Amino acid sequence: MSTATAVAEPAAPSAAPPENPMSFVEEINHLLYASKGNPINTCIQCGTCSATCPVASGGFMDNSPRRIIALIRAGFKEQVLKANTFWYCASCYQCTVRCPRNIDIAELMYGLKRYTVWKTEHQEGLIGPVFSETFVKMILRTGRSYEPVLAPTYMFTYGLPEMIQEATMGTALMLKGRLPLLPARIKRLDNFKRMIKHIIPLGDKE
Repeated sequence: MSTATAVAEPAAPSAAPPENPMSFVEEINHLLYASKGNPINTCIQCGTCSATCPVASGGFMDNSPRRIIALIRAGFKEQVLKANTFWYCASCYQCTVRCPRNIDIAELMYGLKRYTVWKTEHQEGLIGPVFSETFVKMILRTGRSYEPVLAPTYMFTYGLPEMIQEATMGTALMLKGRLPLLPARIKRLDNFKRMIKHIIPLGDKE
């Protein structure tokens, strides 16, 4: 008597794991993983950073540092990335020194600059993002900073008298040998590029 051979049916494909995207505040906290300060979710919104900041108190920032932290924690990603706050930061570190919760707010400003450049979601018309991208491209080519390449990123935003003054100063520095005519290149430039790529997601910036 023949017996039917049991054929095992293929197992049903397991369902794909549910997406668990990182929240905006988690992304920012990851950017600051090397910072010595506390994470921004410890902020008590006291306003010390904004009152201390000479740029915010001067009315140059569209959002104060205190408000930027509140917007990050509330998940208003687009509004944060389009702000000029971190691009106007003077890097004086008064906010970091005086924060009662020991949050490294100055490092947060640097982190937001990097984030918006990588995501290309910064506010239009700002000098900072263009300057940063120009600097990265330049050091990838030579390994060194070269002022005549960086100057056009901001010089043309001045009026004519200021442009003439900058050009006159640059010419005088070249004549005195303080500014090289051609950029110098470092040794082992390929090794330097590989190191930079571990730090900055370069994409097509080369």
